[in-house]
Amino acid sequence: MTEETAAVSRRTLLATGLFTGFALAVQPVAEGAITTDTAGMVASEVKIKAADGVAVPAYQAHPARGTNLPVVIVVQEIFGVHEHIKDVCHRFAKLGYFVIAPELFYRQGDVSKIADIGKVISEVVNEVPDTQVMSDLDDTVAHAKATGLADTAKLAITGFCWGGRIVWLYAAHNPKLKAGAAWYGGLAKGRSEVASTAAVSIAPTLTVPVLGLYGAQDNGIPQTDVEAMRTALDAGKSGSKIIVYPDAGHGFHADYRPSYKEDDAKDAFAKLLEWFKDNGV
Repeated sequence: MTEETAAVSRRTLLATGLFTGFALAVQPVAEGAITTDTAGMVASEVKIKAADGVAVPAYQAHPARGTNLPVVIVVQEIFGVHEHIKDVCHRFAKLGYFVIAPELFYRQGDVSKIADIGKVISEVVNEVPDTQVMSDLDDTVAHAKATGLADTAKLAITGFCWGGRIVWLYAAHNPKLKAGAAWYGGLAKGRSEVASTAAVSIAPTLTVPVLGLYGAQDNGIPQTDVEAMRTALDAGKSGSKIIVYPDAGHGFHADYRPSYKEDDAKDAFAKLLEWFKDNGV
């Protein structure tokens, strides 16, 4: 098999659904990884009908009772919708939200089975077009509305790492969002030729209020980038703001990894919830 044929095979072979457990690239998982039970909620894999006809798998959770639930979309890290992202969904559902996390790498490959982070990025993540992601997120909103349980007039989005950048972009793409919260997403540049938009470039015209949650010790996102983003946001009227945790690095919310900073993660999540409520979600 040629290298070109192998590459095509990786892109055209679709997984059957979501992975159970943690992605290989994050092993071993920290002993203190948080597990949130599903008592009082309905949590399961669902399929989202995308605009191109693909049935995109997603993880969905919501209280077992109630309708007109406010909606939170959770956007994955580079490791896909693995156990940590599912648990984040459980945390929101416990608080009364209809929450859904679509597997946004579905067409390009299954990152859960790739042990090398470099290959995760080069073979899958950097092949995912921003246009595809924006469309899939639109279809995710449509799916939530069609359930009859969710009030998509009360819509928020949050995402981590790769998903943090997507939060900024989707807030620019969908002005009907009430709020967003971006956890340590890239700011100064895009990721690849098919994902080239820099978050800072859309900041001045942003209308959706986004809360940026960043760590001063993040080696991948220097504080010069954060300050440039602040300046760009201040030039606009979205009311967005960025909080920087002085002792936190990249992935400080990821409780299954050594990067976890418990106090900062809990404080940031509390500020996220306050941000959503203050903006009508």
